[in-house]
Amino acid sequence: MAAMFVRLRIGKRRCGGYALAMPHTLLDDMFHMPLPILEKLLRPVIVYLVLVVLLRVFGKRELAQLNPFDLVVLLSLSNTVQNAIIGDDNSVTGGVIGAFGLLAINWLVVRTLFHSPRLTRMLEGRSTVLMSNGQVDKKALERESLTVEELTNIIHRQGFETLDKVRLVQLEPNGSFYVEAVEPSPIARQHAEILARLDALTATVAEIRDQGLGIRDQAERP
Repeated sequence: MAAMFVRLRIGKRRCGGYALAMPHTLLDDMFHMPLPILEKLLRPVIVYLVLVVLLRVFGKRELAQLNPFDLVVLLSLSNTVQNAIIGDDNSVTGGVIGAFGLLAINWLVVRTLFHSPRLTRMLEGRSTVLMSNGQVDKKALERESLTVEELTNIIHRQGFETLDKVRLVQLEPNGSFYVEAVEPSPIARQHAEILARLDALTATVAEIRDQGLGIRDQAERP
């Protein structure tokens, strides 16, 4: 009986020791980094810069996501560079440092581009005119790897039925499309009419005011 009591006390001590050791082990697994801090900072910076260059070289099509293949490329690209960014590290500390590295390099690049328009044009590129004065630029479409069918789908998304109703189509550096109609839209026409009426009303008020000033000056003369 005494031996059983001793075993129970030893078992309780061991369980208590495990219970005390578990929080330490858990925190160590969560926050211990197998990689140096400098490497954790350099990995996202290098991957970020490489992706910027690659997207600049391969054009703006991937950013526009014109078809499912472009979407697959972007999704696969993010999954491909994930291990290159985090390395052999699943710790919370490593994730926080990696996120800080990405945000820091993005902030630095944005601030640099803000103060340097020339560097902005160099990295982001210029707008590509795909259609001007109702004429499709086939060389521009080929340069951006776009087909006439994809251009037609683009103008359909903007609310136009056919290409002959569009005067200008531009592919912006961020992958968006600027579409300008041959004739202004009803909202644009209404806006122009309102501005014209305001100008006419302002001119009428100014004319009435000048007439009133003239009448007052004549009345004040002796």
